[in-house]
Amino acid sequence: MKKIVVSTLAVLMACPAFAAMGDNGGSSWQLWGLDPYIGLRGGASYNNLNYKYNGHKESMTDVIFQGRAALGLEVCDTVRSEIEYSYFSKAKDHADFGDAGRIDVKSKMQTLLFNTYMEFGGYQVVRPFVGVGAGVAFTDVERKGDLIGKHSDDKTRFSAMGTVGVTFDMDYFAVDLAARYNYIDIQSGLHNFGGDLGIRFMF
Repeated sequence: MKKIVVSTLAVLMACPAFAAMGDNGGSSWQLWGLDPYIGLRGGASYNNLNYKYNGHKESMTDVIFQGRAALGLEVCDTVRSEIEYSYFSKAKDHADFGDAGRIDVKSKMQTLLFNTYMEFGGYQVVRPFVGVGAGVAFTDVERKGDLIGKHSDDKTRFSAMGTVGVTFDMDYFAVDLAARYNYIDIQSGLHNFGGDLGIRFMF
């Protein structure tokens, strides 16, 4: 999995070199009549994992960083769809779970989502947008306490995403500023609220 991710990111990092090769500052080629693009995004988020153990449920919260890479197609002037891979840094927190005492909980996750966005407004450069997405999350939740042994739970679960933001369209590239919500179906629910800044290179 790591080799695939590293290879994919290397390709995505190299692709922007070709983005400005269009002779009119716009798309230089199409795929099935649609304009392809790649996107690179980064930001921070608030992570809330509802963790249940020993009859107790506690909220494990932390501020984490996130990086995203996407490969997509512009369906028309206002609609675009993409496949997006996201990596989140490790979230850490602790709580008291009754007789089990204090337990430290660490969680890591990556997501692979299919997203669709719709832009609004008649402005040429600045346009707000909304988006939804669904896919899978690859998660690893680890717990450890003074009275219990170390345990790790590695699962693949359903994930959903909703976002609002604004795009600044510069013809062959665009800058996106977005607020996102991710839901992951692990434990009693993982909720991730974040924001990121990204750039899309159109071909």
